[in-house]
Amino acid sequence: MLRNCLVVYCAVFIYSCAKPAAPPVSSKPAGAAIEINVPLGLPAVSIPADNPPTVDTVALGRRLFYDRKLSVDNSVSCASCHDPKFGFADPRPGSIGVGGKRGNRNAPPVLNAAYQPVQFWDGRAPSLEEQAAGPIANPIEMKHPISDCVAKLNADAAYVSAFDKAFGPGGVTAERLKKSIASFERTLLSADSPFDRYQFGGEAESLSAAAKRGLAIFKDKNRGNCVVCHTIGENDALFTDGKFHNIGAGISPDGEMLDMGRFDQTKAEADKGAFRTPTLRNIAKTAPYMHDGRLRTLKEVVDFYAGGGSSNPQLDKEIKELKLNGRDRADLVEFLESLTGSTPANSGPEGGQ
Repeated sequence: MLRNCLVVYCAVFIYSCAKPAAPPVSSKPAGAAIEINVPLGLPAVSIPADNPPTVDTVALGRRLFYDRKLSVDNSVSCASCHDPKFGFADPRPGSIGVGGKRGNRNAPPVLNAAYQPVQFWDGRAPSLEEQAAGPIANPIEMKHPISDCVAKLNADAAYVSAFDKAFGPGGVTAERLKKSIASFERTLLSADSPFDRYQFGGEAESLSAAAKRGLAIFKDKNRGNCVVCHTIGENDALFTDGKFHNIGAGISPDGEMLDMGRFDQTKAEADKGAFRTPTLRNIAKTAPYMHDGRLRTLKEVVDFYAGGGSSNPQLDKEIKELKLNGRDRADLVEFLESLTGSTPANSGPEGGQ
């Protein structure tokens, strides 16, 4: 009897060792890649080799972006803090997550985030894919560990089917989740504004006289010098250099730096109080302003820069007091308002646009 048991055990052991391991679940999109249409004023979008956008991944990412199921208690979605009605930004100084917890930074707009070399105000995410995962797991945002979120979506047959269609068999995985949201976000491009039609489309009348004066101040190194960080190229304009600067925002009245910004990631002294340059596109829709949402209007922003920011040891060398009169400042505001661009197609929740 013992001998027979040993024979059976050995046979099972040999079979289990010989049995090939299951192939890894693919995280590369299964369908044909699609082209992302770029509006007037923007360059081509850089696409990662392992995540080309497809019809199915973009549609899945759009669905996920608006689904509150990604949060632990089904209370918030990506769109809760990146609202399309406000240029895919948040009108509150600090976004509110699960349980009513409020963040200490204003949610930056997702529009044109595809062009940023790194994501978040402090650059802690190297790609849109990694950015997509951050808010889900953040304890004051969605508060949902990625593994738990994946398990929750895998319990939904419709989601499993959608992920299988987009990536092949295997259901929901963390990599597939991140790639889907990132692919949708890469389609959220906005330009073709009055400025673009003037600057790149040859439509001289698309800007008012005041906006043209504001543009001249914006570009003049001896007056506004805004273009040094909010860049305008020969054929397109991102209105951001993608770099980090200390402009003196977030300094308390007694000189205390309330948020260390990029320093928390690099520990470099020069990065204290430095934040990523935000794009100015659609800026009229994305109030309040600065990383902490402390400025409510574009006039306040212009006045802040005209005053030379707030003095501190790491203040960027380009930040200095500007000699701008009342009309100059009003002209700058009118120019900034001319940067309101087109709304991306198929960017709202399913059943909407």
